[in-house]
Amino acid sequence: MPKTTRTLSLLGCAALLLSASTSLTTAQMLEPTTPPDPPKFDAQGTPNFVGVKDMFEYRALPEYHEPAWVTEKFVATGKLPPVGERLPKEPLVYKASNLPDGIGVYGDVMRHVIGGRPEGWNYMAGQSQGWGGTDIGTMECLTRTGPLFQVKAEELEPLPNLAKGWEWSEDGHQLTMHLIEGAKWSDGVPFTSEDVMFYWEDNVVDPNVTPLNGASPESFGEGTTLRAIDDYTIEWTFKDAFPKQYLYQMAYGNFCPGPAHIFKPLHPKYSSNTYDQYKNAIKPEYLNIPVMGAWVPAEYRADDIIVMLRNPYYWKVDDAGNQLPYLDEVHYRLSTWADRDVQAVAGTADNSAMEQPENYVEALKRAADPSAPSRLQFGARTIGYTLYPNLSANGWGEPDSRRQAVRELNRNFDFRKGVTSALDRQSIGEALVKGPFTAIYPGGLYAGTTFYDKASTVYYPYSAETAEAYFTRAGLADTDGDGILNFPADQEGGRNLEITILANADYQTDKNLAEAVIAHLERVGIRVVANFMTGTQFNAAQSSGQFDWVVIRNGSELVAVVQNTASLAPTGPRIAAQHQAGPDGTMDLLPFETEMVEAVNAFTATDDAAERIALMQRYQRLYTENIYAIGLTQYPGAEIINKRFANVPAGVPIFMFNWDVDNMMRERLFVPADKQPGYELHPQSLPGAPGIGNGPVS
Repeated sequence: MPKTTRTLSLLGCAALLLSASTSLTTAQMLEPTTPPDPPKFDAQGTPNFVGVKDMFEYRALPEYHEPAWVTEKFVATGKLPPVGERLPKEPLVYKASNLPDGIGVYGDVMRHVIGGRPEGWNYMAGQSQGWGGTDIGTMECLTRTGPLFQVKAEELEPLPNLAKGWEWSEDGHQLTMHLIEGAKWSDGVPFTSEDVMFYWEDNVVDPNVTPLNGASPESFGEGTTLRAIDDYTIEWTFKDAFPKQYLYQMAYGNFCPGPAHIFKPLHPKYSSNTYDQYKNAIKPEYLNIPVMGAWVPAEYRADDIIVMLRNPYYWKVDDAGNQLPYLDEVHYRLSTWADRDVQAVAGTADNSAMEQPENYVEALKRAADPSAPSRLQFGARTIGYTLYPNLSANGWGEPDSRRQAVRELNRNFDFRKGVTSALDRQSIGEALVKGPFTAIYPGGLYAGTTFYDKASTVYYPYSAETAEAYFTRAGLADTDGDGILNFPADQEGGRNLEITILANADYQTDKNLAEAVIAHLERVGIRVVANFMTGTQFNAAQSSGQFDWVVIRNGSELVAVVQNTASLAPTGPRIAAQHQAGPDGTMDLLPFETEMVEAVNAFTATDDAAERIALMQRYQRLYTENIYAIGLTQYPGAEIINKRFANVPAGVPIFMFNWDVDNMMRERLFVPADKQPGYELHPQSLPGAPGIGNGPVS
């Protein structure tokens, strides 16, 4: 046989073998399908649904009351004006008919345990107060969403708060908001539109400042402007007509003004400070920082405790005229997040949003004891975790050559299919907690929520063989025989592929899930290295794009959809968790991402219910079929609260439109007089003047 003929014959045999091999690989590959239904879970609490007018209204009352000791020790001695003069013209009035246990009594304390640490009190410039309710206890926002879990579906929209009402212009491009008139900061300084405009112009709009929860101009729509008409009236102007979704953005934690009279003189625009000096000027040791919330930080001991005392100028009352809050103090013990659940179950703390499923079984056993000090109440499966691959190939985060090569892989559809197919979500959930708690979560909208549609949800089943086949299609192979896939020869010199996974070290669940991803990917030849950082470091790394992959607990947008809707897709240069603009401001969206953005924008532009449903079905298919991000698991949280507390709403979720500490409306909670154990650290005391070392005043 001539050499040429023999060569052709060998090539033909090789082609046949390759064809057979490809056919075999295809036969072993599992096709995408719809996800299995979540297991039945009967332990969920049920809210009592009401209309907004059943909850509260703004009106003047004929008389007002306060704790007797405040009148005796502070008003009678001239340290405070009478309570009626401290309240606004028309305070927010909670109706007794919506108080589960009726009008409350004054006294007692709610004791929290948190794992975070306060950086300072300037949340407008990005400082964390430690989480766990510390910020929600001090911040009040233009609108409010936490209590929406109990609002009837037909009335579902953000509740009035600092903005007591609003109206749209005829063409829908202007929104006029009316601020509560005569309300005061906790130091007695009037709250006005100046506080609102300082937050907007010098924090949200200023590109050198990033507020704590990441608010940016794009959070309120491209081209949106805001102006003050007078001390108690502001006017929004939007590019789109009737963009009602931005009312949700004006709630926690995107539009919660801070005290301009404290922070404005520190801002670089009005001083010689740098932006870093502005951000860090008000440290935790600065006490009695003026707030609009129900309690004021009056004591801080590093790695020990934050004590907050009642705000004598708080602007909410019950309909008997009693100024709120009922509770005199709120404590935050500075420990660990795992310890929070332990102490709440044991009764040495009073409340916890139990969100780490590793603790569920033991907590249920203890709570079943009739003598247990606390009770547990599970909500819906509104906690979900996602693995986000960094999809920005435009220089966001200034990646080195390895990170850039990983990002190119992340943008490869076959690579993403390989990653999601390599994850056994059933075992991932069971590794956190046994029982009917966790559900397989492909990503996107949660099963069981309003806009979820199973038929529109694409699920890539677990299969190591399928994952390996997808990686081969993506051009990855183990070229050096060490069991680890290598970069293609023209990338990184063909060396071993190594990917870092960023996770928050403050939460055991986050770490456990990241470790599960590492183990599952190792089985298919992908080396993943943990990069565990604590809260503030984690936030900085994630928000600046310093990651290959990141494990994040999802936000409210994948539960409610109507809240924080813009975050469902990369709708702006600084919106998405894993895909933001590069240094030159360009976005390099993949084609399906562009379609997702179009679906989200169309959703926000219509009030037609049927159209909204269809758009979210399209969004869900685009997300899950193209693997925009990789869902890990979905499970319920449990509210742990000491049995002595009254006025806890039925069915309060630990997370829905907001966190439990807002959902339960802590300003309305009380403890009957005969059950108050005397846990106050500063009885009959109020916050002193703002400043370093200025503690409580009795």
